Amino acid sequence: MVTEDQGLHRKARVRGLSSRVYFIQTADDWLRRLHEPGEVLLPHIEDVEIHTLTHQLAGPFFDSIRAGYDGFNDWFRRKAMEGRRAWVYREDAHQAIAAICVYAVQADQAVTDDGEVLVGRALKLCTFKVGETVRGRKLGELFLRAAFKYATSHQCESIFLHVNNVQQSQLVTLIEDFGFRYEGLYQGDAVYVKAHPVAPPPLQMDPFQYVQCYYPHYMGGDDVHKFIVPIQPQYHDILFPDYQRPRHALPDNHPQRHVSNAIKLAYLCHTPSKQPRPGDVVMFYRSRDMRALTTLGVVERYEWSEAADDIAQIVSRRTVYSDEQIEEMARTETKVMLFRLICHFEPPLEYADLKRSRIVRGPIQSITKISDESFSRIIRATER
Repeated sequence: MVTEDQGLHRKARVRGLSSRVYFIQTADDWLRRLHEPGEVLLPHIEDVEIHTLTHQLAGPFFDSIRAGYDGFNDWFRRKAMEGRRAWVYREDAHQAIAAICVYAVQADQAVTDDGEVLVGRALKLCTFKVGETVRGRKLGELFLRAAFKYATSHQCESIFLHVNNVQQSQLVTLIEDFGFRYEGLYQGDAVYVKAHPVAPPPLQMDPFQYVQCYYPHYMGGDDVHKFIVPIQPQYHDILFPDYQRPRHALPDNHPQRHVSNAIKLAYLCHTPSKQPRPGDVVMFYRSRDMRALTTLGVVERYEWSEAADDIAQIVSRRTVYSDEQIEEMARTETKVMLFRLICHFEPPLEYADLKRSRIVRGPIQSITKISDESFSRIIRATER
């Protein structure tokens, strides 16, 4: 189904059918990914001081924001003088802004007209807009990943933003899938808040719902299975374009070390294993060149099929595969893993270390389940 009806999208999420319901622009992007040949690249997000953007303030990109916010230009210039920062995406050679998320850390802030206070440090996403020409490219998700990383490193206990439910229905659908909840109104706009505790809450709940609510925290207890997933270098590069190989990594503050990975990803393979379940932990092992564990994720969905149409429907908007590639893979039973990226290991854990720690006994050639103790050794070794 393709619809702009926010209510239908919300009902689809509640019934587990969100992968079959699309906004128009998202459907268009999915069809382009499937049928247009060529490499699919995720865009780069830059972290900049907004004073560097004031020369574009009069441009058409900001018109819709001005229309809903009297005095926006004055506010923007005032915050620019204060050193306010934003994540931005520039679309073309002219470096025109195509998407922006202005952010700020606040403390003990009243966020609704009723005076509800977020105790402690909170990350406010002040201005959040993805231009119409670039919607469907996961930019909103990339902004959220940047926000989660920033909130984690700055020990923010909450993340919140104000949303126009009518004009920003796609944004509402996106943030609700990442644990944001409606908390009330502020000057006519809806307020959405995500709990972002510094320490993982010790709660008993469904493991996948836990990662939805408290990402990047996840459940790694005894009731969650853990797997090592081998992946060839060429597919690793496609799936994790922001992964920085050792000795090739840029400094953390380097302007080109951008957030360029989505959170919700899909991986296809021909492993015989049918064990992974939603909420289970997967660690990707880059074979051949690095021979090392590089990345940790949490399974959202795991299915198998020999029907290319079914596989394309399952991976839907997450796909980095063309329809030709999917048809080629579907000649034999293909496993489809939808997962959420949690982190990259820095440093990665090499195969020699895995053997020395008795985590594996031989070559890693298919999805391999490991013990809780082996998982604990990996976490200790990677200082996660």
